[in-house]
Amino acid sequence: MAAIMDGGKLRLSGYVGEYFFEDGFTASDVVMALAGIPPGDELDVHLNSGGGIATEGAAIHAILMARPGTTNIVVEGIAASAASLIAMAGDTVTMAAGATMMIHDPATIAWGNADEHLKAVEELEAIATAYAHVYAAKSGKSAEDCRAIMKRETWFTPDQAVEAGFADVTAQGKARPVAVAAFDYRVFAHAPKRLVAMAKANNWSFGPNARATSSAPPRQQQEPSMTVETNGGVDAAEMQRLREENAKLTAEKGDRERRDAIAALPEAKGREAMAKALADSGVSIEQAKAGLAAAPAPTAEGSEDETGTDPTAYDRRRATAAGLNSGKPPAKKGDRAVLAAAVARTNKRR
Repeated sequence: MAAIMDGGKLRLSGYVGEYFFEDGFTASDVVMALAGIPPGDELDVHLNSGGGIATEGAAIHAILMARPGTTNIVVEGIAASAASLIAMAGDTVTMAAGATMMIHDPATIAWGNADEHLKAVEELEAIATAYAHVYAAKSGKSAEDCRAIMKRETWFTPDQAVEAGFADVTAQGKARPVAVAAFDYRVFAHAPKRLVAMAKANNWSFGPNARATSSAPPRQQQEPSMTVETNGGVDAAEMQRLREENAKLTAEKGDRERRDAIAALPEAKGREAMAKALADSGVSIEQAKAGLAAAPAPTAEGSEDETGTDPTAYDRRRATAAGLNSGKPPAKKGDRAVLAAAVARTNKRR
Protein backbone atom coordinates (compact mmCIF):
# COMPACT_ATOMS: atom_id res chain seq x y z
CA MET A 1 0.00 0.00 0.00
CA ALA A 2 1.38 3.39 -1.04
CA ALA A 3 -1.41 5.65 0.23
CA ILE A 4 0.14 7.00 3.42
CA MET A 5 -0.95 9.73 5.80
CA ASP A 6 2.17 11.66 6.77
CA GLY A 7 1.73 14.55 9.18
CA GLY A 8 -1.74 15.34 7.86
CA LYS A 9 -0.62 14.97 4.23
CA LEU A 10 -1.80 12.13 2.00
CA ARG A 11 1.03 10.70 -0.11
CA LEU A 12 0.04 8.68 -3.17
CA SER A 13 2.94 7.02 -4.97
CA GLY A 14 3.42 4.09 -7.31
CA TYR A 15 1.01 2.22 -9.53
CA VAL A 16 -2.65 3.26 -9.68
CA GLY A 17 -4.50 0.07 -8.80
CA GLU A 18 -3.65 -3.31 -7.39
CA TYR A 19 -0.60 -4.98 -8.91
CA PHE A 20 1.33 -7.93 -7.52
CA PHE A 21 4.79 -6.85 -8.61
CA GLU A 22 5.07 -3.35 -7.14
CA ASP A 23 3.68 -0.95 -4.58
CA GLY A 24 0.65 1.01 -5.62
CA PHE A 25 -2.54 2.45 -4.23
CA THR A 26 -6.20 1.64 -4.78
CA ALA A 27 -9.44 3.47 -4.15
CA SER A 28 -9.89 1.34 -1.03
CA ASP A 29 -6.45 2.42 0.23
CA VAL A 30 -7.40 6.06 -0.23
CA VAL A 31 -10.68 5.60 1.64
CA MET A 32 -8.84 3.95 4.54
CA ALA A 33 -6.23 6.73 4.63
CA LEU A 34 -8.89 9.44 4.65
CA ALA A 35 -10.71 7.82 7.56
CA GLY A 36 -8.29 9.51 9.97
CA ILE A 37 -8.92 13.00 8.57
CA PRO A 38 -11.95 15.07 9.67
CA PRO A 39 -14.10 15.43 6.53
CA GLY A 40 -14.10 19.23 6.52
CA ASP A 41 -10.36 19.69 7.03
CA GLU A 42 -8.11 21.02 4.31
CA LEU A 43 -5.99 18.23 2.83
CA ASP A 44 -2.75 18.27 0.86
CA VAL A 45 -2.26 15.30 -1.46
CA HIS A 46 1.26 14.68 -2.75
CA LEU A 47 1.07 12.65 -5.96
CA ASN A 48 3.89 10.81 -7.74
CA SER A 49 2.66 8.12 -10.15
CA GLY A 50 3.18 6.99 -13.73
CA GLY A 51 -0.41 5.80 -13.94
CA GLY A 52 -2.18 2.46 -13.96
CA ILE A 53 -5.76 1.21 -14.23
CA ALA A 54 -8.10 3.78 -15.78
CA THR A 55 -11.18 2.90 -13.73
CA GLU A 56 -9.19 2.89 -10.48
CA GLY A 57 -7.93 6.38 -11.26
CA ALA A 58 -11.50 7.52 -11.92
CA ALA A 59 -12.64 6.06 -8.60
CA ILE A 60 -9.90 7.83 -6.64
CA HIS A 61 -10.68 11.10 -8.44
CA ALA A 62 -14.35 10.73 -7.41
CA ILE A 63 -13.42 10.03 -3.76
CA LEU A 64 -11.27 13.15 -3.53
CA MET A 65 -13.87 15.27 -5.34
CA ALA A 66 -16.54 14.16 -2.86
CA ARG A 67 -14.61 15.50 0.16
CA PRO A 68 -16.37 18.50 1.75
CA GLY A 69 -13.04 20.08 2.68
CA THR A 70 -10.52 21.76 0.39
CA THR A 71 -8.18 19.37 -1.43
CA ASN A 72 -4.83 20.63 -2.68
CA ILE A 73 -2.80 18.37 -4.94
CA VAL A 74 0.95 18.68 -5.38
CA VAL A 75 2.41 16.79 -8.32
CA GLU A 76 5.83 15.57 -7.25
CA GLY A 77 7.90 13.79 -9.87
CA ILE A 78 5.12 12.80 -12.25
CA ALA A 79 1.37 12.51 -12.69
CA ALA A 80 0.88 10.56 -15.90
CA SER A 81 -1.98 8.67 -17.45
CA ALA A 82 -4.55 7.61 -14.81
CA ALA A 83 -2.64 9.61 -12.18
CA SER A 84 -3.20 12.81 -14.16
CA LEU A 85 -6.94 12.31 -13.75
CA ILE A 86 -6.48 12.03 -9.98
CA ALA A 87 -4.66 15.37 -10.07
CA MET A 88 -7.77 16.99 -11.56
CA ALA A 89 -9.53 16.51 -8.19
CA GLY A 90 -7.47 19.29 -6.63
CA ASP A 91 -9.10 22.60 -5.79
CA THR A 92 -5.56 23.77 -6.46
CA VAL A 93 -3.00 21.75 -8.42
CA THR A 94 0.64 22.63 -7.87
CA MET A 95 3.43 21.36 -10.12
CA ALA A 96 6.60 20.85 -8.09
CA ALA A 97 9.97 21.82 -9.54
CA GLY A 98 10.94 19.33 -12.24
CA ALA A 99 7.55 17.58 -12.19
CA THR A 100 5.84 16.25 -15.32
CA MET A 101 2.23 15.66 -16.28
CA MET A 102 1.02 13.46 -19.14
CA ILE A 103 -2.45 13.00 -20.61
CA HIS A 104 -3.38 10.33 -23.17
CA ASP A 105 -6.09 7.92 -24.33
CA PRO A 106 -6.78 4.71 -22.39
CA ALA A 107 -5.74 1.37 -23.87
CA THR A 108 -6.30 -2.31 -23.23
CA ILE A 109 -5.34 -5.75 -24.50
CA ALA A 110 -8.28 -7.68 -25.99
CA TRP A 111 -8.35 -11.38 -26.82
CA GLY A 112 -11.11 -13.18 -28.65
CA ASN A 113 -13.42 -12.87 -31.63
CA ALA A 114 -14.51 -9.75 -33.51
CA ASP A 115 -17.44 -9.08 -31.18
CA GLU A 116 -15.14 -9.13 -28.14
CA HIS A 117 -12.77 -6.67 -29.81
CA LEU A 118 -15.67 -4.37 -30.73
CA LYS A 119 -16.85 -4.52 -27.13
CA ALA A 120 -13.35 -3.50 -26.01
CA VAL A 121 -13.48 -0.52 -28.40
CA GLU A 122 -16.84 0.55 -26.92
CA GLU A 123 -15.44 0.32 -23.42
CA LEU A 124 -12.34 2.34 -24.29
CA GLU A 125 -14.39 5.03 -26.02
CA ALA A 126 -16.68 5.35 -23.00
CA ILE A 127 -13.75 5.71 -20.60
CA ALA A 128 -11.93 8.16 -22.87
CA THR A 129 -15.06 10.31 -23.16
CA ALA A 130 -15.51 10.33 -19.38
CA TYR A 131 -11.84 11.28 -18.88
CA ALA A 132 -12.11 14.10 -21.44
CA HIS A 133 -15.00 15.66 -19.51
CA VAL A 134 -12.98 15.60 -16.28
CA TYR A 135 -10.01 17.30 -17.97
CA ALA A 136 -12.41 19.82 -19.50
CA ALA A 137 -13.99 20.67 -16.14
CA LYS A 138 -10.58 21.48 -14.67
CA SER A 139 -9.01 23.30 -17.61
CA GLY A 140 -11.99 25.20 -18.99
CA LYS A 141 -11.41 23.66 -22.42
CA SER A 142 -14.06 21.77 -24.34
CA ALA A 143 -14.27 18.01 -24.00
CA GLU A 144 -13.44 17.74 -27.72
CA ASP A 145 -10.26 19.78 -27.27
CA CYS A 146 -9.23 17.64 -24.30
CA ARG A 147 -9.86 14.48 -26.28
CA ALA A 148 -7.57 15.76 -29.02
CA ILE A 149 -4.87 16.38 -26.38
CA MET A 150 -5.38 12.83 -25.10
CA LYS A 151 -5.07 11.28 -28.55
CA ARG A 152 -1.74 13.06 -29.12
CA GLU A 153 -0.36 11.74 -25.80
CA THR A 154 0.70 15.15 -24.53
CA TRP A 155 3.49 15.74 -21.99
CA PHE A 156 3.57 18.94 -19.93
CA THR A 157 6.30 20.72 -18.02
CA PRO A 158 5.10 22.59 -14.91
CA ASP A 159 4.66 25.86 -16.83
CA GLN A 160 2.93 24.12 -19.73
CA ALA A 161 0.51 22.33 -17.41
CA VAL A 162 -0.45 25.68 -15.84
CA GLU A 163 -0.77 27.32 -19.25
CA ALA A 164 -3.05 24.50 -20.48
CA GLY A 165 -5.23 24.81 -17.37
CA PHE A 166 -4.49 21.37 -15.95
CA ALA A 167 -2.54 22.87 -13.05
CA ASP A 168 -2.91 26.14 -11.18
CA VAL A 169 0.57 27.07 -9.99
CA THR A 170 4.18 25.95 -10.10
CA ALA A 171 6.41 25.68 -7.07
CA GLN A 172 8.90 28.55 -7.10
CA GLY A 173 12.51 28.42 -6.02
CA LYS A 174 15.35 26.01 -6.70
CA ALA A 175 14.26 23.13 -4.52
CA ARG A 176 15.68 19.81 -5.62
CA PRO A 177 13.04 17.92 -7.66
CA VAL A 178 11.47 14.87 -6.06
CA ALA A 179 12.59 11.60 -7.68
CA VAL A 180 10.29 10.51 -10.49
CA ALA A 181 8.12 7.43 -9.80
CA ALA A 182 9.49 4.09 -11.01
CA PHE A 183 7.57 3.21 -14.18
CA ASP A 184 8.19 1.68 -17.60
CA TYR A 185 7.90 4.92 -19.56
CA ARG A 186 8.88 3.03 -22.73
CA VAL A 187 5.26 1.94 -23.12
CA PHE A 188 4.30 5.50 -24.08
CA ALA A 189 4.67 6.68 -27.63
CA HIS A 190 6.04 10.17 -26.88
CA ALA A 191 7.62 9.98 -23.44
CA PRO A 192 10.51 12.41 -22.82
CA LYS A 193 13.87 10.85 -23.62
CA ARG A 194 15.13 11.36 -20.06
CA LEU A 195 12.26 9.24 -18.67
CA VAL A 196 12.80 6.50 -21.26
CA ALA A 197 16.50 6.47 -20.41
CA MET A 198 15.72 6.24 -16.68
CA ALA A 199 13.35 3.31 -17.24
CA LYS A 200 15.98 1.49 -19.28
CA ALA A 201 18.82 2.20 -16.88
CA ASN A 202 16.84 1.09 -13.83
CA ASN A 203 15.16 -1.89 -15.51
CA TRP A 204 11.71 -0.46 -14.87
CA SER A 205 9.90 -3.05 -16.91
CA PHE A 206 7.02 -5.53 -17.07
CA GLY A 207 7.20 -8.90 -15.35
CA PRO A 208 8.09 -10.53 -12.03
CA ASN A 209 11.85 -10.25 -12.54
CA ALA A 210 11.90 -6.49 -12.90
CA ARG A 211 12.98 -4.29 -10.01
CA ALA A 212 10.02 -2.00 -10.50
CA THR A 213 7.18 -2.73 -12.88
CA SER A 214 4.42 -0.60 -14.22
CA SER A 215 1.48 -2.39 -15.75
CA ALA A 216 -1.08 -4.92 -14.63
CA PRO A 217 -0.62 -8.48 -15.88
CA PRO A 218 -2.63 -9.24 -19.01
CA ARG A 219 -5.90 -11.09 -18.80
CA GLN A 220 -8.18 -12.52 -21.48
CA GLN A 221 -9.69 -9.05 -21.60
CA GLN A 222 -7.56 -6.74 -19.51
CA GLU A 223 -9.26 -4.06 -17.51
CA PRO A 224 -8.76 -0.79 -19.43
CA SER A 225 -5.41 0.66 -18.50
CA MET A 226 -3.85 4.02 -19.16
CA THR A 227 -0.41 2.46 -19.55
CA VAL A 228 -0.43 0.52 -22.82
CA GLU A 229 -0.21 2.74 -25.89
CA THR A 230 -2.14 1.62 -28.97
CA ASN A 231 -0.21 3.55 -31.59
CA GLY A 232 3.23 2.05 -31.33
CA GLY A 233 4.28 2.65 -27.72
CA VAL A 234 4.80 -1.07 -27.11
CA ASP A 235 7.33 -2.71 -29.41
CA ALA A 236 6.60 -5.90 -31.32
CA ALA A 237 8.59 -8.14 -28.99
CA GLU A 238 6.70 -6.90 -25.94
CA MET A 239 3.34 -7.32 -27.67
CA GLN A 240 4.27 -10.87 -28.67
CA ARG A 241 5.25 -11.66 -25.09
CA LEU A 242 1.93 -10.33 -23.85
CA ARG A 243 0.04 -12.40 -26.42
CA GLU A 244 1.91 -15.56 -25.43
CA GLU A 245 1.30 -14.94 -21.74
CA ASN A 246 -2.37 -14.27 -22.45
CA ALA A 247 -2.62 -17.53 -24.41
CA LYS A 248 -0.95 -19.39 -21.52
CA LEU A 249 -3.43 -17.97 -19.01
CA THR A 250 -6.33 -18.93 -21.29
CA ALA A 251 -5.01 -22.48 -21.65
CA GLU A 252 -4.59 -22.81 -17.88
CA LYS A 253 -8.16 -21.63 -17.36
CA GLY A 254 -9.41 -24.22 -19.86
CA ASP A 255 -7.47 -26.98 -18.12
CA ARG A 256 -8.92 -26.03 -14.73
CA GLU A 257 -12.43 -26.10 -16.19
CA ARG A 258 -11.78 -29.53 -17.75
CA ARG A 259 -10.54 -30.93 -14.44
CA ASP A 260 -13.51 -29.50 -12.56
CA ALA A 261 -15.92 -30.98 -15.11
CA ILE A 262 -14.35 -34.44 -14.79
CA ALA A 263 -14.53 -34.28 -11.00
CA ALA A 264 -18.22 -33.33 -11.25
CA LEU A 265 -19.20 -36.26 -13.50
CA PRO A 266 -21.82 -38.58 -11.95
CA GLU A 267 -19.57 -41.50 -12.91
CA ALA A 268 -16.83 -40.04 -10.69
CA LYS A 269 -18.83 -40.60 -7.51
CA GLY A 270 -17.03 -43.26 -5.52
CA ARG A 271 -14.15 -43.17 -8.01
CA GLU A 272 -12.66 -39.80 -7.07
CA ALA A 273 -9.04 -40.96 -7.19
CA MET A 274 -9.55 -42.51 -10.62
CA ALA A 275 -11.22 -39.31 -11.84
CA LYS A 276 -8.22 -37.30 -10.67
CA ALA A 277 -5.83 -39.69 -12.43
CA LEU A 278 -7.78 -39.33 -15.65
CA ALA A 279 -7.79 -35.53 -15.32
CA ASP A 280 -4.02 -35.54 -14.70
CA SER A 281 -3.47 -37.65 -17.83
CA GLY A 282 -4.99 -34.90 -19.99
CA VAL A 283 -7.91 -36.88 -21.47
CA SER A 284 -11.07 -35.11 -22.56
CA ILE A 285 -14.24 -35.00 -20.49
CA GLU A 286 -15.91 -37.58 -22.74
CA GLN A 287 -12.93 -39.92 -22.53
CA ALA A 288 -12.85 -39.60 -18.75
CA LYS A 289 -16.57 -40.30 -18.60
CA ALA A 290 -16.15 -43.49 -20.65
CA GLY A 291 -13.19 -44.61 -18.55
CA LEU A 292 -15.04 -44.07 -15.31
CA ALA A 293 -18.15 -45.87 -16.60
CA ALA A 294 -16.05 -48.88 -17.66
CA ALA A 295 -14.29 -49.17 -14.30
CA PRO A 296 -15.50 -51.63 -11.65
CA ALA A 297 -18.27 -50.20 -9.54
CA PRO A 298 -17.19 -49.08 -6.08
CA THR A 299 -18.37 -51.29 -3.24
CA ALA A 300 -19.12 -50.67 0.37
CA GLU A 301 -16.88 -53.51 1.54
CA GLY A 302 -13.56 -51.75 1.11
CA SER A 303 -12.17 -48.29 0.78
CA GLU A 304 -11.17 -46.77 -2.55
CA ASP A 305 -7.46 -46.90 -3.35
CA GLU A 306 -5.50 -44.49 -5.55
CA THR A 307 -6.86 -46.07 -8.77
CA GLY A 308 -10.46 -45.42 -7.74
CA THR A 309 -11.25 -49.10 -7.08
CA ASP A 310 -11.81 -51.30 -4.05
CA PRO A 311 -8.54 -53.16 -3.25
CA THR A 312 -10.36 -55.81 -1.25
CA ALA A 313 -12.47 -56.62 -4.30
CA TYR A 314 -9.29 -57.27 -6.27
CA ASP A 315 -7.95 -59.54 -3.51
CA ARG A 316 -11.19 -61.54 -3.56
CA ARG A 317 -11.05 -61.91 -7.35
CA ARG A 318 -7.43 -63.01 -7.23
CA ALA A 319 -8.18 -65.59 -4.55
CA THR A 320 -10.86 -67.17 -6.74
CA ALA A 321 -8.96 -66.68 -10.04
CA ALA A 322 -11.88 -64.59 -11.21
CA GLY A 323 -11.41 -62.61 -14.39
CA LEU A 324 -8.42 -64.59 -15.68
CA ASN A 325 -10.25 -65.59 -18.87
CA SER A 326 -12.52 -62.58 -19.13
CA GLY A 327 -10.13 -60.46 -21.14
CA LYS A 328 -10.56 -57.61 -18.66
CA PRO A 329 -7.43 -56.50 -16.79
CA PRO A 330 -7.70 -56.50 -13.00
CA ALA A 331 -7.96 -53.12 -11.33
CA LYS A 332 -5.14 -53.65 -8.91
CA LYS A 333 -3.31 -50.77 -7.24
CA GLY A 334 -0.99 -48.98 -9.63
CA ASP A 335 -2.41 -50.76 -12.70
CA ARG A 336 -3.28 -48.24 -15.44
CA ALA A 337 -4.75 -50.86 -17.80
CA VAL A 338 -8.34 -50.04 -16.90
CA LEU A 339 -7.84 -46.39 -17.74
CA ALA A 340 -5.93 -47.08 -20.96
CA ALA A 341 -8.47 -49.65 -22.18
CA ALA A 342 -11.39 -47.33 -21.52
CA VAL A 343 -9.76 -44.43 -23.33
CA ALA A 344 -8.80 -46.70 -26.24
CA ARG A 345 -12.38 -47.94 -26.59
CA THR A 346 -13.62 -44.35 -26.61
CA ASN A 347 -11.14 -43.31 -29.30
CA LYS A 348 -12.07 -46.36 -31.41
CA ARG A 349 -15.77 -45.43 -31.30
CA ARG A 350 -14.91 -41.96 -32.52
